[in-house]
Amino acid sequence: MKKIAIIPARGGSKRLPRKNIIDFCGRPVIAYSIDAARGCGLFDRVMVSTEDSEIADISKAFGAEVIMRPVELASDTASVVDVCLQALDSENSQGRSYDILCCLYATAPLRSADDIKNTVELVASGESDFAMAVTKYHYPPHQAMIMNEAGFMEPMWYDLVSKRSQDVPEMFIDNGSTYVASIREFIELKTFRGPKLKGYLMPQNLSVDIDVVEDLELANYFARRNKQ
Repeated sequence: MKKIAIIPARGGSKRLPRKNIIDFCGRPVIAYSIDAARGCGLFDRVMVSTEDSEIADISKAFGAEVIMRPVELASDTASVVDVCLQALDSENSQGRSYDILCCLYATAPLRSADDIKNTVELVASGESDFAMAVTKYHYPPHQAMIMNEAGFMEPMWYDLVSKRSQDVPEMFIDNGSTYVASIREFIELKTFRGPKLKGYLMPQNLSVDIDVVEDLELANYFARRNKQ
C-alpha cells in the first residue's frame, strides 16, 4: 500500500507573514512537519507544495521533495483539496500512483510522527476512508453564541444552550494538523470530510495550528512545557 505525504505551504499569509517558515524554537516551522513525516517511516514520498522559492529551498534542506504549484493555486481562495489534487495529478503524470494521501499542515509543529502514524492507520487498516486529527473544545461548544443583524447575541443552538454539558454528546474539532484519505475516495469526492470519517484524538497541548501571533506564542509555551 503506497502512501504520499503532501505539506501545503504557500508563501503568502496576511495575518502572520511567512508563517510557514517563521522561526519556531530555532528552526523554520515547516521543518517539524517534514521531520515528523519522514520520521514515521510510512511514506514513499514526502512532498512540499509551494510557489515560493525560499520555502522550496528550506524544504529541500530538511529532506522534503518539492512540487512547485501554479500561481492560481497560491491565492487566498485556493483550497488545500485543489492543491493536493494538483500534486497527485503531477505524480500520476510521471507514473507514480498511491493508495493513501496524508495532508500535513506546515503550521502544526507540535504534532509528532506517532500522531501521524496513528491517524494514517485509521485508513490503512480499512477501518475508514477518511481520518483526521481532532481535539476537544476548551469551552462547551453547545453554548456557542452568534451576533445577529441587530448586533445582539443569540445562541447558535437554542435547543442545546441550556443543557448541562454531561447531557450533550461530546464534540470534537479538527485540530488543523493531519488529514488522511483513501486516494480513490479523495479523488472521487474531493474532500477530506467524506463518509466513513474517523478522528484521532490529540490533546490540546499538541494541537496548536499557528495562524496568528497569539498561536505562535501559545505553541512556544507548549513546546517549552512539553519539553519539561
